[in-house]
Amino acid sequence: MPLETVVSVKNLGVEYNFIEVLSDISFEVQAGDYVGLVGPNGSGKSTLIKSILGLLKPSCGRVEVFGKEISVMKEWDKVGYLPQRMQSFNPHFPSTVEEIVSLGLVSKKRFPRRMGKRDRAAVLQVLEMLNIGDIAHRLIGELSGGQQQRVFIARALINDPELLILDEPTVALDPETRESFFSVLRRLNRERNVTVVLVTHDIGSIGEYASKLLYVDKKIVFYGSFDDFCLSDPMSKFFGSSSQHIICHKHH
Repeated sequence: MPLETVVSVKNLGVEYNFIEVLSDISFEVQAGDYVGLVGPNGSGKSTLIKSILGLLKPSCGRVEVFGKEISVMKEWDKVGYLPQRMQSFNPHFPSTVEEIVSLGLVSKKRFPRRMGKRDRAAVLQVLEMLNIGDIAHRLIGELSGGQQQRVFIARALINDPELLILDEPTVALDPETRESFFSVLRRLNRERNVTVVLVTHDIGSIGEYASKLLYVDKKIVFYGSFDDFCLSDPMSKFFGSSSQHIICHKHH
């Protein structure tokens, strides 16, 4: 049985002020993939994510999510998204952790938008999964950066998404929290078959977690499994053989 294509990008190009940021990007993400999206600063990683989510209009090409072009896509509750920075977030917003995570559920309810017992149980379950159940009733502005980041991760997870897109999710996390977050992601990917696209600058460690590597630098430099990456002569020339093996995590 063929795998479902969750994301399909064909000949995508994006321009800012007549400068080409992404050029001729084509790839597919299948159901159950865990894709590490990497590349140098300014390589267009976040631009690519925003194009997939319909937040940016490409200059050319086509993007489909769950088989539908994004302009007509309606099932956005199947997609969990954590942006790179919560730019629109006001730290003095007078809401508790529980209320902020609940917003992810409320957004897909019809009027009247009320939270039931099952909804509250789901919120507490996702908070426990990220080890923040004990701060459910605290105001978001009282939390550390790492705790706030876990709250926003919880909000991205609350709808049981089939596709999870995370843009640099571990930047504010300490090493221990980072490890537990990656183990949660691994569990979601392997046990619930959640498709994951994770943007990271940490190319050295993504091979521990992801099943595929998408290396972008305005164009696609490489897309495939870490085994294929490790055996690729062009990648050996691009990175050097020792860095290539460190990235793939297969020869430690």
